[in-house]
Amino acid sequence: MTTTNAATAPTPVSGTTQTSSSSSSSNSLSSNTGATLAGNFQTFLTLLTTQLQNQNPLDPLDTNQFTQQLVQFAGVEQQLKTNDSLSQLVTLQQTTQATQALGFVGKTALVDGSTATMTKSSATWHLNVPSDSTVDITVANSTGQTVFTGKYTAAAGSDIPFTWNGMGNDGTQWPDGKYTISATGKDVANNNVGIAAQVQGVVSSVDLTQSPPLLTIDGASYTLSQVKSIIATSSN
Repeated sequence: MTTTNAATAPTPVSGTTQTSSSSSSSNSLSSNTGATLAGNFQTFLTLLTTQLQNQNPLDPLDTNQFTQQLVQFAGVEQQLKTNDSLSQLVTLQQTTQATQALGFVGKTALVDGSTATMTKSSATWHLNVPSDSTVDITVANSTGQTVFTGKYTAAAGSDIPFTWNGMGNDGTQWPDGKYTISATGKDVANNNVGIAAQVQGVVSSVDLTQSPPLLTIDGASYTLSQVKSIIATSSN
């Protein structure tokens, strides 16, 4: 292209009398507290201890059943610990994203988009051309008026820069502002080719109150995942 530079709950027994069987008490408590046990470790422990203290000495809890409840008890404990670990991982990820986002402030980023800001008679877009194509480019101003059209030959590639100097086809020098590009292409077999556009801009600020953080680029907000690359700028 010609361009210009630019777990299920157990069944513990609640307070029972010695005349009631442990199995019937266990079923009764299970129906009332099953959901609570899954989410409250301390409640689970209290109920299991109460079961042992109040079981019928003439009909104690079956050893296999008790063992099963201990296994379930351990499972609930592990689940709660896993949930805590996941919460810590989420917090760590959010902190990492915030640190990364802050590091972008002041840098030039490349993001998906078709509207660029022309400054000092220069606006740059980056085109992704999947195959060798003849590309038709149209540039429109903020009101939708077409201000420039052009046809170019482009080799297949990603991140192909196209810089417009603000000069219209009729020789009019258009003022700085927002301009939108559209590009269509035809390959060597005259098949339509989809061409995606990207824009570049300086990251002016970061909103850390949002999750994920939002970067402000040319007045628009973008997430970190929308940033395609960071463009190095030449130093004086």
